[in-house]
Amino acid sequence: QRSGTAKRRRWGGLRQQWKLLGLFEIDQQHDFYGLTCRMKEGLAAAIHTSTHTPPADFSLETFGGPVFAALRASLGITDDEYLQSLCSESCYLQFISNSKSKADFFLNDKRFFLKTQNKREIKFLLSNLKIYVEHLRKFPHSLLVKFLKYFIVMQSVFYPDERINAYDIKGCQVSRWTDPAPEGSQIIVVLKDLNFEGQFITLERQRSWLVQQVEIDTSFLERLNVLDYSLLLAHQPLHHDERNQNLSFASLIVRTKSVNPGSSPIHAEVPGAVLNDDAGLSPEPDSGLTSSQDRDDSSRTSPRPAGSGADSPDDFRAQNRRLLPNLKNPLHVIDGPEQRYFIGIIDVFTVYGLKKRLEHLWKSLRHHGRSFSTVSPQEYSGRLRRWVQNHTD
Repeated sequence: QRSGTAKRRRWGGLRQQWKLLGLFEIDQQHDFYGLTCRMKEGLAAAIHTSTHTPPADFSLETFGGPVFAALRASLGITDDEYLQSLCSESCYLQFISNSKSKADFFLNDKRFFLKTQNKREIKFLLSNLKIYVEHLRKFPHSLLVKFLKYFIVMQSVFYPDERINAYDIKGCQVSRWTDPAPEGSQIIVVLKDLNFEGQFITLERQRSWLVQQVEIDTSFLERLNVLDYSLLLAHQPLHHDERNQNLSFASLIVRTKSVNPGSSPIHAEVPGAVLNDDAGLSPEPDSGLTSSQDRDDSSRTSPRPAGSGADSPDDFRAQNRRLLPNLKNPLHVIDGPEQRYFIGIIDVFTVYGLKKRLEHLWKSLRHHGRSFSTVSPQEYSGRLRRWVQNHTD
C-alpha cells in the first residue's frame, strides 16, 4: 500500500513538472541523462574521430556527414564552436514548449537545438537533402531553418533570446490562440496567429526583401509537397544606440553609389539592408560596414556561402541577398526602425499524403467557413505569403 502511494505521488509530481513550460536541467536524476551523454560523445566523435573507430558501448551512425559539415562551414560555424556549444561539460537543458509536437528538444547555450525525429521525417530529409542544400546555395539568405546534423541539430532562430516575444504563425484561425504566460513568469510560451492580431512587422525599406524571401522559400516547400510548417517570429525593442545606428546606416545607403568589386557586401556591423539601385556598397572609413574578407575572426558570423560566387549587384538581387547584421545569428535577424525581428521557417517535414488529405476532409466538415492548418501545399504556401504581406509594413 505504501509503495503504491509513493509511486502515485512520484508520477503525479512528474506529470505536474511536464505541465510546466520552459527549460529543465538534464542532471543525473533525469531520464534522458544517459542519452544526452551519449549524444555528446557521438557528436564529438563525428567531428574528430574516424568513422572506422569501433564504438565502446553504443554506436552512432552519421548520415550525409560531409554535406552537413559543408553547410556548417558555409554558415561560418567552425568545428570548435560547434563542439563547444553541443559537447561542453555542462548538462543539457530540456526545452518543454506548448507545441503539439511529440519531439524532444535539447539545448545547451540556446544557439543550437537538438530535436528528435521519427524515421519518416528523417527519410524525407535525407531524400530531399540535395535539393535542400541547393536551395540554400541558390538563396543564401533563406529563412528556412538550417539543419546542421541528424537527430537533428538546427540553429536556433531566437538567438540571442533576451527581451523577446515569440510567435508560431501558420496563417489560419482554428486552434491558433494560446494563453500568454502571466506577467513576470519564467514560463516560456510561444504565442500563435490570433495572439499577433493587431500587430505588424514594421520593416519599412526591408519589407520587400522579407515578402520576396518568404515567397521563394514557401514556393520551394510547395514543390516538396509539404504543409504544416510555421513562420517562427519574435521581436524585441532595439536599444537607443541600435536605433541611432539604423538611422546612420540608412543615410549611408542613400549616399553610397560606388562598388568595390573585390568584396561582397554580405555583412554589416549595423542592421541589414536590401541592396537597391544599380550600385552596391563600398565600405567607407568608420562607416561600420565590413566585407566578409575583412571581418575579425572573433565575430564568427557566416562567410560567403559555399558555391554562391556572387559579386555583382545583379547576382545579389537574383539571390535575394541583403546586408546582414554583425550578430551570431544574422540570417534570421532583420532590424526595423524600432524593433529587432527574429524570423525563420520551421517544421518542414509534413508531407501532404493520404493521412493529411483525409484530415483535410474531416476538418472541412467540422470547421466549415473557418481557416485551419491542414490544406493543400498550394493553398498553405499562398495563405502564409498573404499573411506576411498583410502583416508587414
